[in-house]
Amino acid sequence: MRLPAALAALFLTATLAACGGGASDDCVTTSSKAIECPVGKRPAAPQLSGELLEGGRYDLSQDRGQVVVVNFWGSWCAPCRAEIDDLEQVYQATKDQGVRFLGINVRDDRDKAYAFHSGKVSYPSVLDPSSKLALDFDIPPNTIPATIVLDREGRIAVVIREAIQAAEFEPIVARVAAEAS
Repeated sequence: MRLPAALAALFLTATLAACGGGASDDCVTTSSKAIECPVGKRPAAPQLSGELLEGGRYDLSQDRGQVVVVNFWGSWCAPCRAEIDDLEQVYQATKDQGVRFLGINVRDDRDKAYAFHSGKVSYPSVLDPSSKLALDFDIPPNTIPATIVLDREGRIAVVIREAIQAAEFEPIVARVAAEAS
């Protein structure tokens, strides 16, 4: 892991540990699932690039200035299957607000991942069979689904380590999208 990514992961882990226990004023648990960090306390996201499931390459830097929702998923993951329609719904509802979605498929082979993903969502996914990208974000591959909302400056604004539902998630994404950059 690169040093900046390691520091971001360490900061995120410490922040989440403090927030999870309710012992810190640095972040807020907004629901049973979401932990939001205030603008001044947000760690930078690690570098993210990789091969797209659909072909081609993705680099997070190409979406600088946009809110980026990163969802870690696997075709073998029952909660991931349950949330996919909600993710697509929120993507469709927020994409005109400068929001991009990116899936990161972990611990899967291309054929299984593509069969699950194809036709269910209209946003791209990066193939991460070794879970390296997940680990760079401090997401253990056995704790998916996990969804991270990055603000327009590439900082980690929200972390959700459970399946999401559109009714709870859309207001969170819209709130980050409405922030002044």
